[in-house]
Amino acid sequence: MRIARFAKGDGVAYGVVEGAEEGVLTIAELHGHPFGVDPSGVRLTGRAYPLAEVRLLAPVLPSKVVAVAPGEPDPVLFLKPSTAVTGPGDAIRYPVKLTERVDVEGELAVIIGRLCRQVPAERAEDVVFGYTCASDVTARDLQARDGQWTRAKGFDTFCPLGPWIETGTSPADLNITTSVNGVVRARARTSELPWDVPWLISYVSHVMTLLPGDVLLTGTPADSTGPLTAGDEVAVTIESIGTLTSRMVIED
Repeated sequence: MRIARFAKGDGVAYGVVEGAEEGVLTIAELHGHPFGVDPSGVRLTGRAYPLAEVRLLAPVLPSKVVAVAPGEPDPVLFLKPSTAVTGPGDAIRYPVKLTERVDVEGELAVIIGRLCRQVPAERAEDVVFGYTCASDVTARDLQARDGQWTRAKGFDTFCPLGPWIETGTSPADLNITTSVNGVVRARARTSELPWDVPWLISYVSHVMTLLPGDVLLTGTPADSTGPLTAGDEVAVTIESIGTLTSRMVIED
């Protein structure tokens, strides 16, 4: 099932995306909040819209985005603020007064479905709501200069997510392709990641409590896109999930 968050007129709601990829997609509106206190109360309203007539938003508004990078022997954890999250089709704003190089890495994002702490790896699937596409955007020169990554990873719009949450796929071996202006810059499979998703969930949850809607970026075994410039269109496509598209714009 594909769960999307969308804007229609002045309202924002969640909905179920229906229809074949090659056909006309619609979104069936949901009453209630999938990440609410009582998600069992979520139900269809009976209203549906062509997907082309609504605006897809970031599928979650997390309390935090937890990301991983290679380390020895364990991964390095870092956080992106919730204000870095933006939705499909939204701009990535390039802060040219502060950085001279911005890169993007396409990654699988895990959406946490319930409050959890110290989750055993064999129980990790129980706390997952679903998966979506993510762009981990980095000011690469600031990352090297600062020695820690908060500023380089934390600018507004530096964490596009979307286009929706897929609840019915396995993260074990999915193809991830990152393209810039239609040209493939990076391609990899989740099976090539240094750490599998259940292990990562367990590792992170032994450090911090995860809340419903929190996002875990799983890293990438592939290279980044390389330097981006104004007008570049970045597309992250993950097998069985979909494509997240963003465009780079200059922020003065």
